[in-house]
Order: sequence, then C-alpha cells, then structure tokens
Amino acid sequence: MTTQTLAPRKPINWRRAGAWTLVALALIVTIVPFLWMLRTALSSNHSLASNAANLLPADFSWGAFKRVFGMQSAEEAIAEGGSGADINFWLYLRNSIIFSTVTTAGQVFFSAMAAYAFSRLRWPGRNLVFGLFLATMMVPPIFTALPNFLMIKNLGLLNTFAGLALPFLFMTPFAIFFLRQFFLNMSREVEEAAMLDGAKHLRIFFQIVLPNAAAPLATLAFLTFVGQWNEYFWPLLVGQDENVRVLTVGLGVFKSQSPQGAPDWAGLMAGTIVAALPVLLLFLAFGKRVVNSIGFSGIK
Repeated sequence: MTTQTLAPRKPINWRRAGAWTLVALALIVTIVPFLWMLRTALSSNHSLASNAANLLPADFSWGAFKRVFGMQSAEEAIAEGGSGADINFWLYLRNSIIFSTVTTAGQVFFSAMAAYAFSRLRWPGRNLVFGLFLATMMVPPIFTALPNFLMIKNLGLLNTFAGLALPFLFMTPFAIFFLRQFFLNMSREVEEAAMLDGAKHLRIFFQIVLPNAAAPLATLAFLTFVGQWNEYFWPLLVGQDENVRVLTVGLGVFKSQSPQGAPDWAGLMAGTIVAALPVLLLFLAFGKRVVNSIGFSGIK
C-alpha cells in the first residue's frame, strides 16, 4: 500500500489576521451607531426608557418619520411620546441643498483656477504663496468665525443665503493642494501644442485642463458637498431666520423644543437618518472614484 503524504499545514499569518480583525472592529464601530439610530427612529418614545438595552425597536412605530415629514398633528405626536414641536423639514432640506450646491460649485471652480496657477504658471514667490496657503490649514476654523461674522453683519447679509455662502464660496487650501497634485501629473504636451497654435492660458484651462480633470473635480465636489451638508456652526450664527435655516440647524432647534420636558429622540433620529440619506447615496455612487482619485493625486 502506498501512503499519501499530507501537504504541510500553512502557518497562521498573524499579521494578516490582525489586520482583518482591525477592519472588522472599524466596521462595527462605524455601522452600530447607524443601526442604533434606526432602532430609535422606529421606536415609540414611551417605550425607549424601559427597553434601553433592547437592540430591536421598542414598540415598533412609523410615527417618528411621520412627524418629520409633517404627516402628524401635534396631538398625535404628543400621544406617541413626541414633543409636539413642528419641523419644517422640506424647507430646511431645500435650504441645505441650495447652500451646499452653491458653495460646492464656487469652491471647486475657484480652487481649480488657483491650482492651475500654482502648477502651470511661473511667477515670483509662487512656492512661498503656496506654502502660506497650506499653512492656513493649521488655523482652527473657530478663529476666523468672529471676523467673518462681523464682516457679514457689516455688509447687512445676516439671514441671507449670500451671508451663509460667502465664507465658503472661494478656494480652500485642501482643494488647491488636491487639484494641484493632479495638475502636476498631467502631461504638458497638449497644452504646449495649444500654446503654439496661439491659445492663451484661459482657453487652455477651460478647453483642455478642466475636461481632463473631470474625475478629481467630481471627487472634490463630492467631498466639499459632504462637508457643507454637515456644516452647523456657521449657519447657526448667520442663518437664524427660518427661511434660510439649513437642515442641521433645524434638527438642533427641533431637539431643543421639548414641551414635555424630554427631547423627541425618535423624531430626532428619524430626521437625522433622512438628512443623512443624500450623503449616503452620493457615497455609494462616487465612493470608488473618491478613493481612486485621492490615490492618484498622491495623498497617502
């Protein structure tokens, strides 16, 4: 009889196992808060305290989402444990879309122009100015909030979309650095050929550079839109009027309106989930492009 020799057992790769363990823990830490938000939103406020340790919705109800979308009266909301407060969700959603879209378009456009100037144009002190731009990334935004607020107030732009958007409308250091890295990696041959044909920098920028930079521009637009969508402090300072109140501020006001002495946690979590859906959908659509563009631009 012939005996079969067993293949030697591969040793456990502890480094690989540790890496996968860290990834699993990161996923758990990321996903569990969203699941807990959904569980709270689908619960009745009356049952939340008595079922605090239950992972499933306590006394399942769609009432919180009905309150967010204005499909419940104050009496019905109070009967389900809500605060009875009103949230003008669709108005706040419209304001958030306007604010985020306008500031995103402005930042991407002006940052692209600045990045082109830093990567393609030759002028005295270019590297020094670029270094100063990058140094401003170390300045906390809270330091510039008061000067910006005073400027907007003196211009008479409080409680206007212009006042909300102006401090975010122009270039940012991160956006300039991100696009500059991509522009430096672009081939100069087409641009040089266009210059020989008499094209100026403005025409080259709009007809050659921007079309070839569609991927990083889309990535920057996505990252900027997410940041602006989540902006809270500045819209709270200058957008107190309901007509310009964005969704993040609206949810904060909704939380503070508690006639029964306790916040409407189910309604607040339902509003937070609905407010996060546009960003989650954008990430699902552009997530892979974001990762690829960041890697190509040299940001490690």
